[in-house]
Amino acid sequence: MGKLSLFDRRRRRVRTALKARAGGRPRLSVHRSGRHIYAQVIDDDQGLTLVAASTLDSEIRGQAESVNKTEQAKLVGTLVAERALAQGIKQVVFDRGGYLYHGRVKAVAEGARASGLTF
Repeated sequence: MGKLSLFDRRRRRVRTALKARAGGRPRLSVHRSGRHIYAQVIDDDQGLTLVAASTLDSEIRGQAESVNKTEQAKLVGTLVAERALAQGIKQVVFDRGGYLYHGRVKAVAEGARASGLTF
């Protein structure tokens, strides 16, 4: 297996801890790129993405151009939570991946919590 980057080590550590305490709940996973942020609710038992949202969604894109990236991330969190609640998903576990819980990743979590998801 070769050397893992610090990011990959962190991601693996976070994922292992999540699996231990998930209790059958779906996972709210966040991916951050330089320009966009993506969030999806994943059912790991079936290997399916249940709902997803990103700054590329047409619902957000118009609003997102006028605000900074942290505010865009909050909009993504709000949208993914609304879509999850529409599917009947109320509880998730938050998977920050290898990212620190700070800035845009934290904004996604706060937006999702404000819209009614519990984690």
